[in-house]
Amino acid sequence: MGIENSSSNKVFGGWQKQYTHPSTTLGCDMRFAIFLPPQASNGTKVPVMYWLSGLTCTDENFMQKAGAFRIAAELGIAIVAPDTSPRGDHVPDDEEEAYDFGKGAGFYVNATQEPWARNYRMYDYVTKELPALIKDHFPVNDDAVISGHSMGGHGALMIALRNPGVFKSVTAFAPISNPVNCPWGQKALGNYLGDDKSAWKDWDSSELMKAASSPDVQTPALVDQGGADGFLAEQLKPEVLEAAAKTSGYPVTIRIQDGYDHSYYFISTFIEDHIRFHAKHLGL
Repeated sequence: MGIENSSSNKVFGGWQKQYTHPSTTLGCDMRFAIFLPPQASNGTKVPVMYWLSGLTCTDENFMQKAGAFRIAAELGIAIVAPDTSPRGDHVPDDEEEAYDFGKGAGFYVNATQEPWARNYRMYDYVTKELPALIKDHFPVNDDAVISGHSMGGHGALMIALRNPGVFKSVTAFAPISNPVNCPWGQKALGNYLGDDKSAWKDWDSSELMKAASSPDVQTPALVDQGGADGFLAEQLKPEVLEAAAKTSGYPVTIRIQDGYDHSYYFISTFIEDHIRFHAKHLGL
């Protein structure tokens, strides 16, 4: 599969680059960003952190706003940030172009309903096509971790829970923890997956965490939530995730950070904690 470089910037001794490629999974051209730390400059293979962004975001939000490059360069961790949905004039979108569904709001699931099923297969893209492409074209090893924010926090936790043993660790900022019971999740899952709500639970982090077993392959998790987040009560519901973890004994630390909101100011404050958490579980 061919990829095309669209931009390159040297930063903290490494390189932040953007690429486009034709995605067979999503049926459209996709863009992703990658940070390669200086340790990868001589071809040495490094571990990779996948970052999943939130509603309305692209690959650029995290790379430009999170302030993650310094610590990633120090520790020798690559960062890959995909877009949040398929793109293109032929890709269906919300009729009213709402921010919380359609383009920019793929929710990291595999849609089963028309007209979404052909293109909206972000789960397969993030778990299969993109990692294979990264391994084929860049000096990364088999050690991977995953993180995300809001809708992407939902994606990171859900993907780690559905794929035990694949990721060394998972972290999330303000994740949509219980999408089957919040307006954002109900709209997205209802449209992408249909009216059978029992099928939604397979994509819900709290439901998956509650049912998690086999402690030997449970993925260590860290969740940060801003205490002044305007979406906290209605959309994010960290208390449901915490209750699920207590039920199964899942190894997750959930921290409420007083005064912080839903923005990248919040993310940039605690991103070093998250990358060092990953580094610990990567053995760095």
